[in-house]
Amino acid sequence: MMISLALLLLFPSNLFAAEAAESAISAGDTAWMLIATAIVIFMHVPGLALFYGGLVSDRNVVSTMMHSFVSLLVVSIVWVLWGYTLSFGTDIGGLIGSFEFFGFNNVGDEAMGTIPHYIFAMFQCAFAAITVAIISGGIAGRISFPAWILFSALWVTFIYSPMAHWVWGGGWLYEMGELDFAGGTVVHILSGVSALTAAIVIGPRSNHLEKGHHPHNIVLFLIGAATLWFGWFGFNSGSALASGGLTALSFANTQVAASAGGLGWLFIEWIHRKRPTLVGAATGAIAGLVGVTPAAGFVTVPSAIIIGLIAAPVGYFGIHFVKARFKYDDTLDAFGVHGLAGIWGAIATGLFATTSVNEAGNNGLFYGNPEQLLHQLIGVGTAILLATVGTFVILKVISLFMPLRVSKEDELRGLDLSFHEERAYSTVATASTDSKSTSIPS
Repeated sequence: MMISLALLLLFPSNLFAAEAAESAISAGDTAWMLIATAIVIFMHVPGLALFYGGLVSDRNVVSTMMHSFVSLLVVSIVWVLWGYTLSFGTDIGGLIGSFEFFGFNNVGDEAMGTIPHYIFAMFQCAFAAITVAIISGGIAGRISFPAWILFSALWVTFIYSPMAHWVWGGGWLYEMGELDFAGGTVVHILSGVSALTAAIVIGPRSNHLEKGHHPHNIVLFLIGAATLWFGWFGFNSGSALASGGLTALSFANTQVAASAGGLGWLFIEWIHRKRPTLVGAATGAIAGLVGVTPAAGFVTVPSAIIIGLIAAPVGYFGIHFVKARFKYDDTLDAFGVHGLAGIWGAIATGLFATTSVNEAGNNGLFYGNPEQLLHQLIGVGTAILLATVGTFVILKVISLFMPLRVSKEDELRGLDLSFHEERAYSTVATASTDSKSTSIPS
């Protein structure tokens, strides 16, 4: 008894607590999550920046890449200051997180599951940042850069953080049982629908219906697409928050869904347009990745193939028929790929989810639980409503203080020179690059 008392006096209880917390942390899980977080950031920059940059005209390469790069800068700071605590702080009425983590207070090397809290928080930061960047694809070539900076900060605060809390942070959708393994509703539906809303509010590019717009550099685009594919393994498999069987399942599902989506798009385009294209096949792979994201840790590998394969016609139809019918100017088809394929993926999770691969999930419709499909549809509807109304309000508030878009002269000249005074390619002829002609470059 005396020996025990002496030990307690020599080694305070908080020391034992610290040792217990440290022992809960797995070195293997921590190493994987460090890698996964870095991969998701690499997926954002340079991945998404190259993907979008290759698709625009050669006069808007720098400005388009800047949208991706600056969103990473802005969101990272907002996340540390208040975004993380609003998303993952202690639940308040199912609606928002508390301020316990404000300014990263109470975020340290303590265990969050089997990884340090720091790593979990920064992994989620990478998700928030790339979600904002995806939106820029709908408004590339015409949004004012100051407006974009302010939009990035406001959108992640008032749109992303609440939705992340509802789905992942203990909010009402989480309690209801809606399944979203890696961001079907939180990332892709939110960003895709927000991109469409922003494109409509800001308006189309000048004369965008009078002349076709083609990718200026397919090589850059493909490098970006391949980097996104690579990064998606960190995105989906990292969402297991550990290194184990569930990580391996989501890895396999990610690969096969991307492949099925790429093949599906290729053959649809080949039949419809009589030509299979590299841009189409790569876009289909991205659509497959988007589709499987919410389902990656809840479905079998054959189901992932079906999800990826169906994501291709969903995205293709959205771009070549819905967009053409309603004539909105979603510059880089953020809604067609992320919005529509994300909606399909969230619904598909309610169809194909099975506890045989993940006991922490639920069975879907095809495994005897039709209620799960209803939960998924509620999640989809919530994301669409929040993205539409929230993005509209944010843009209207910003417009009270600054212009949302650049002048027509600056737009026709290209934002690279008119705002940033930087050329993407020094070999481009000065007369061509500096021209203030009113014609739109292809």
